[in-house]
Amino acid sequence: QVQLVESGGGLVQAGGSLRLSCAASGSFFRLNTMGWYRQAPGKQRELVTFITNSGNTNYADSVKGRVTISRDNAKNMVFLQMNRLKPEDTAVYYCNARVLLRQDRSNEYAYWGSGTQVTVSS
Repeated sequence: QVQLVESGGGLVQAGGSLRLSCAASGSFFRLNTMGWYRQAPGKQRELVTFITNSGNTNYADSVKGRVTISRDNAKNMVFLQMNRLKPEDTAVYYCNARVLLRQDRSNEYAYWGSGTQVTVSS
């Protein structure tokens, strides 16, 4: 079983910055692709960004140029640096990880954190 815990959310004014963190713990063989999703009230959960083991990244058009995803494999953590935040960035941000388990290394399993609230005021 794998646990993902997000932190770093909060209230920030438009144009400000936040740095989100996600820590993975539990029993697993390897963390593969990790990413960040967000869900605004009444909206579908959407992918913000992800990063692969090889360091390849992808960003949603809505955040491209304003956010940077990074990971620290030694600490089993992934981060999301967000700059020039906009009110439309307001959402609950969720950490996601694709994981190879120790008992089943042939398949990836997806795990989710419980989310951290980001609120951007104008």
